[in-house]
Amino acid sequence: MGRPMRIGVVTFPGTLDDRDAQRAVRFGGHEAVALWHGEHDLQGVDALVLPGGFSYGDYLRSGAIAANSPIMTEVVAAAEAGMPVLGICNGFQMLTEARLLPGALTRNDSGLFVRRDQLLKVERNDTAWTSGYSTDEVITIPLKNGEGRFVATADQLKQIEDENLVAFRYVDVNPNGSTDDIAGLTNARGNVVGLMPHPEHAVELGFGPSTDRLRDGLDGLPMFTKVLEQIAA
Repeated sequence: MGRPMRIGVVTFPGTLDDRDAQRAVRFGGHEAVALWHGEHDLQGVDALVLPGGFSYGDYLRSGAIAANSPIMTEVVAAAEAGMPVLGICNGFQMLTEARLLPGALTRNDSGLFVRRDQLLKVERNDTAWTSGYSTDEVITIPLKNGEGRFVATADQLKQIEDENLVAFRYVDVNPNGSTDDIAGLTNARGNVVGLMPHPEHAVELGFGPSTDRLRDGLDGLPMFTKVLEQIAA
């Protein structure tokens, strides 16, 4: 299918899961390109991942300072031009702070940091990052966050539902009090996706959540494999 696809993974001060995201990209069959928050050069990548962590120590609001980093000027422009962008946990927070996705992520309603293997229902399988799943498929993805509660204004919630922007919903347990069980969103174009759970932690047999499903422990892998087809298309 031509040259190898290059997927950039952006590191911010306080990012924790950039190496994991790079590894997931390689497991997906792509070339991982390390990008630094203080630069403006996307190095000609075909897609972007904003990984999890605690960028800038989560000062001000989670993702708020990172959303104003130099490289985010290029990330926003690339997303608006149609480049696939995936925001995971802290990256999802950045996408809302940068207004690439609606709503906001706030402190969990329990006030506690939550770590669990989380069931998600796939609401959209027609985005750049979710085409490897079936609509209504239930997958298991690790979750770890302290500020993962999705909230939005009434107008934003109406927009989200009217435009079918929910990519994933929590199943069985809502771990953080997110409105309408929203675990992840897409933009209207389908190239930008953000979610709180961590698909990069479910890409290798024996190291992801153990389930009785055919894709045992590998439910995050399609997010990194199928983006190639979307880029090529």
